Amino acid sequence: MTCKALSPYDTKWTLWALLALVLALAPAAPAFAADEPDLIFRRSTVFKWISPNDKLATYAVDDPEVEGVACHFTVPERGGFKGWLGLAEEVSDISLACRQIAPIRFKGKLEQGDDMFRRRRSLFFKKMQIVRGCDAKRNVLVYMVYSDKLIEGSPKNSTSTVPIMPWGAADGTVQKCGEFIQ
Repeated sequence: MTCKALSPYDTKWTLWALLALVLALAPAAPAFAADEPDLIFRRSTVFKWISPNDKLATYAVDDPEVEGVACHFTVPERGGFKGWLGLAEEVSDISLACRQIAPIRFKGKLEQGDDMFRRRRSLFFKKMQIVRGCDAKRNVLVYMVYSDKLIEGSPKNSTSTVPIMPWGAADGTVQKCGEFIQ
């Protein structure tokens, strides 16, 4: 058996192919642990004989800029071989519920519609986002979840509100979200 030496042309294309593969798989790589939501539970919705089932998964995530607020969201997860390999495009049906879980404290200035959480929903183009806003008149934090694509987004969304209230007798100062919105 003889071994053919690679020409500079072949080496160049091999390097480009390797770079393209790395860039394609980079969005599917797991984020840092602090960025990952906590999985609460999963339930199968569609049975598949050989490959993994379709599921609904419920996650929890704390607002990184507002202490005392946590959001729970449920997303469908595709099964089958494409889902198992991370190649399936997930649907945009996402539900959201956010609640006050401790005294609310703002860590700094925020912008209306800031991303609170973001996660990829397909290998290349689709992502889910939870954004945060403030209804200053009612002193209520407003959270909205939606998914978008590079070319075409989805009108499917879910909204949850968190009224800023005192937390127990010791929490006498209630911050106003309008004071922290730029």
